[in-house]
Amino acid sequence: MAKRSKKYRAAVERVDRARLYDPKEALDLLKSLPGPKFDETVDVVVRLGIDPRRSDQLVRGAVSLPKGLGRTVKVVVFAEGEKAEAAQAAGADEVGSADLAEKIQGGWMDFDVVIASPDMMKHVGKLGKVLGPQGKMPSPKSGTVTPDVANAVTEFKAGKVEFRTDAGGNVHAPVGKRSFAVDDLAVNLEAFLDHLLSLRPSAVKGSFLRRVSVSTTMGPGAWISYEG
Repeated sequence: MAKRSKKYRAAVERVDRARLYDPKEALDLLKSLPGPKFDETVDVVVRLGIDPRRSDQLVRGAVSLPKGLGRTVKVVVFAEGEKAEAAQAAGADEVGSADLAEKIQGGWMDFDVVIASPDMMKHVGKLGKVLGPQGKMPSPKSGTVTPDVANAVTEFKAGKVEFRTDAGGNVHAPVGKRSFAVDDLAVNLEAFLDHLLSLRPSAVKGSFLRRVSVSTTMGPGAWISYEG
C-alpha cells in the first residue's frame, strides 16, 4: 500500500468516520481540509441496496447539475448531415460517423462524453469493447443516444453527468469543484441524489441509498445523512 502524504494523514484526523454529517457540514469540512494546489473535484459515492448480479437492478442515467461541473467537458458526436451541423453549432468538440469510429478504434480517447444519433449506432456498436470499460458507451437511458444531438451537447457541456452502477453496486459521480461555494455544491449534491432515488428499480427491497460519502480528489471521504 502506498504511503499516504502528511497532508492526507492530517486531513483524515479531522474527519470522524463513525459519524453521519449533515451534507453542508460535510462539504464545508472537506473545503477546510489541507489539500493540493490544484482545484480538486468533489465526488459523491453511493452504496446502493441492489444485487449487482441482477440486470433488472442495475442503475444507469444522467442528471443536469444546477451549478455545473466547473470544468470543460469534451463531447464527441456521431451524426451526419443537418444533425452533425447542429451538434457543431452547439459546441461539440468533434463530429463524425465511420471516420470518428475508426479514430476511436485506433486508440484516441481524448473526450469525456460520446453522444450518438440513433441511426449512427451501426458505427458506435462496434466500439463497445473500447468505450464500455471507460463508461463512455452511449445509451438511451443516459440521454446520449438521442435524435436531438445538439440539445444533448448543450446539456453535457453545461454540467450534465452520466453515472452507472459498478460491479460492487456503487455509483460514483462528480458534483463540482472544491472552489465552489458550499451552497452550490450542496445544490448539485441534492440534485444528484434526488435523481438517483427516482431511478430505484422496482425489484429492490428495503433501503435503496444505503450509504452516501463525499470526498475530494485527493482527500478522505465523509459519510453524510440523506433521507431517501
